Parts: sequence; C-alpha cells; structure tokens
Amino acid sequence: MLASSKMSDKPDMTEIARFDKTKLKKTETKEKNPLPTKETIEQERKGDATP
Repeated sequence: MLASSKMSDKPDMTEIARFDKTKLKKTETKEKNPLPTKETIEQERKGDATP
C-alpha cells in the first residue's frame, strides 16, 4: 500500500534555485529601541531621569 508519488526526505530546491534576488526591495535597518547608555542608567539609578 505505497503511494505512487512518495515525498522525498530531501527538500525541493527548484524554487530556491530560480529565485530572483534582484526583485527584492532595498531596505534600511534602523534600531527602534536602542540600549541605554551608561550615563542614562546612572541617571535613572539616582532618580534624575527625565522621561
């Protein structure tokens, strides 16, 4: 009782092989929430932080 179209254990790489990277849009990555500086942390510890 075997199926005639048995799936292979290997992934199908044909879609990846014909993928066109030139159609991708160029994007600029910007950090939305940067980590605070040491000075900012010290100010918050002392209670001098301004929101």
